[in-house]
Amino acid sequence: MKEILIKPLITEKMSADTERTNSYGFVVSLGSNKIEIKNAIEKEYNVTVTKVRTLRVDGKAKQRFTKTGVVKGRTNAYKKALVSIAEGENIDFYDNI
Repeated sequence: MKEILIKPLITEKMSADTERTNSYGFVVSLGSNKIEIKNAIEKEYNVTVTKVRTLRVDGKAKQRFTKTGVVKGRTNAYKKALVSIAEGENIDFYDNI
């Protein structure tokens, strides 16, 4: 079985969205679909998922100026899932620390 959930997104923007709409963000594998994401989150965190939104984030073009010249490259592209869970439930990312 392929790994669907790669890591949770813990940023200021996602924390504000969690408090406002009870939704969480995850980085997921590029080949996963909404049903697989929903089942993986329900199994991993024991919550009821009500809605899943997905989007693909393109990598950014980056360049650095070094002694040997300009180094050009790109960051990796990834897929993001925004998951809404049932009212009254929450996910604690920090319980394993």
